[in-house]
Amino acid sequence: MKVRITAIRKASYPDLMAKYENPIEHTCDVLEGQEWISVDGKCPEGMCPSAWGSMREFVEALARGEGNFFDGWMKNPLSAMISCNDGFRPVSFYIEVI
Repeated sequence: MKVRITAIRKASYPDLMAKYENPIEHTCDVLEGQEWISVDGKCPEGMCPSAWGSMREFVEALARGEGNFFDGWMKNPLSAMISCNDGFRPVSFYIEVI
């Protein structure tokens, strides 16, 4: 089964970065609206490894035809809204069976 992964929102917390993060040159390349297609639950080419780690189990489950996570959490039972684990600039991803 195919699962579409769409970057819905990208947040940024400069106050937390200033207080806790060491300066870094390269940060997240994901853009709002960017899409990837996972086939049979595999990581799509170009997907951020950290983001994939946050969503992999959900994508794999959807690819197997499972869904309805947490007993009706999502309006579409064959979808999920997952955020990457970057606490300074998290990205929210909508994942759905297509």
